[in-house]
Amino acid sequence: MQNELFTKRHIGPRENDVQDMLDTVGTDSVEQLIKETIPESIRLDKPIDLPEHGMSEHGFLSHIKEIAGKNKVYKTYIGQGYYGTVFPSVIKRNVFENPGWYTSYTPYQAEISQGRLEALLNFQTAISELTGMQLAK
Repeated sequence: MQNELFTKRHIGPRENDVQDMLDTVGTDSVEQLIKETIPESIRLDKPIDLPEHGMSEHGFLSHIKEIAGKNKVYKTYIGQGYYGTVFPSVIKRNVFENPGWYTSYTPYQAEISQGRLEALLNFQTAISELTGMQLAK
């Protein structure tokens, strides 16, 4: 594998694939497809000024790491609403530690997120019913 040829591994279809796609949508060229689908008002009227040769994958990762290093890191305030509270073991075991909520059949992120949302909904519903309040936070 040639590490320098990032574009060969990641960017775009092959020429014959492009022609097959154009035939499927009924256009003669990519330029015609662009003209038919992208409004004139948002198209650039000149080519983008890009260097002749792109960066290697390693070069890009080094460059982006350098840029990210210029960020200022401040204290995070995410999760400041949580305080040390009594967390009933039955809730912890049957809702938060139950893999059935987040590993239903595949390990994809969408299913994990869906399971967590469902667990939160069930927890909030139980709290609402136990307290008689309309909202659980």
